[in-house]
Amino acid sequence: MSPAERDGSSLGGLDRAAAILGAFDEQHRELSLAALVARCGLPRSTTHRTADKMLKLGWLDKPADRYRVGNRIFELSGLAPVRHQLREAALPYLQDLHHATRMTVQLGVLSGTQVLLVEKITGHRPMPMLSQVGALLPAYCSALGLAILAYSDEDAVRAVVEAGMPRRTPRTMTTATALRRELAAIPDRGLAVEREEGNIGISCVAAPIFGPLGAVVAAVSVTGPTALVRADRAGPAVRLAAAATSRAYSSFPSR
Repeated sequence: MSPAERDGSSLGGLDRAAAILGAFDEQHRELSLAALVARCGLPRSTTHRTADKMLKLGWLDKPADRYRVGNRIFELSGLAPVRHQLREAALPYLQDLHHATRMTVQLGVLSGTQVLLVEKITGHRPMPMLSQVGALLPAYCSALGLAILAYSDEDAVRAVVEAGMPRRTPRTMTTATALRRELAAIPDRGLAVEREEGNIGISCVAAPIFGPLGAVVAAVSVTGPTALVRADRAGPAVRLAAAATSRAYSSFPSR
């Protein structure tokens, strides 16, 4: 048995399945077996054998010669409280916000040092450079992340800083000092404003969503071309949607 095969055999079945699922992301939605092996880090035989089991379970799909995440994973994800209760509370107000601004509306929660995109509403002209539902965004250079971090504890902010703040555009904040200065300013205006820090030409305005105990749980944003996104115009609508979602989410029975 080769060292690579021993490495694969030392992992449990769930660990192997997690490695395979982790190979998929927004830029890699479909993978050949060779690409799946390269991205998951498992031996080819282990990858092939585990992927076959996942196909039978519905965790993966393989319509032709390329693997993709299966429908069963999507069905299960809808049962998670963050997808079900939060989305149920927010969706009417996300729709109102989209109608009022005619721009892309997003809902996100903090997941470690990144933001998990839970819901998104686009218009007839979606922007392909923006992430899709289920994607992870850098917290330090997204308005959703900044809106959440501004009301999070010090441990959450420190974790983001220690994870690194690589430059994504010429406008990206890359130091702890700059990030903390921006976070300190957000509560006074009730909004996080990100101008081309994640993508050139794209800006975003976000506001925090709070749970029944007053802790921040998520954020809602509007995103669009920089020339069209203005905090003085979109900000009041974003704050209104966030406040309404906070009330609706807090009214759910104890989770």
